[in-house]
Amino acid sequence: MNSKSRSYTLVFMQFLLIALLLLSPRQRSPYGAASEIIGVFGVTLISLGSGVLLVSFISLGNSLTALAIPKDNGTLVTHGIYSRVRHPIYFGLLVMSLGVMLDAGYWPQIIVVMLLYVLLGNKADFEESMLRERYPEYKKYSERTPRFFPRLGR
Repeated sequence: MNSKSRSYTLVFMQFLLIALLLLSPRQRSPYGAASEIIGVFGVTLISLGSGVLLVSFISLGNSLTALAIPKDNGTLVTHGIYSRVRHPIYFGLLVMSLGVMLDAGYWPQIIVVMLLYVLLGNKADFEESMLRERYPEYKKYSERTPRFFPRLGR
């Protein structure tokens, strides 16, 4: 499988898992979750993840692409939210996914969240190999910046 086919496959699988998560059944209680507090916490995580996604999209500018292959006219972004975590879009998706699971209260969704985490890890591996080829400075950037989850107290 060539790089472009692999990239499209990863993106398709990512959106398929997100759709499965969003279309899964919900509990019938008013907040969906096991309790009102868990439901509110889930909605808070959805909001936080959405904010991270928005900031990440804006920060990438012309370099934004759903594919794991860097754009020809793109640049390596290492400032702003990208100075805290190498893949804030994936971080935002994971936070939102956890929030959806908590809000829905449908616990089998944890399997989809775990599969999404594994898939995003594989996508990040592939993407980072492409970024190392394109940008020699990526190696140093990756050594000092966490992949998905920002360090606390930094």
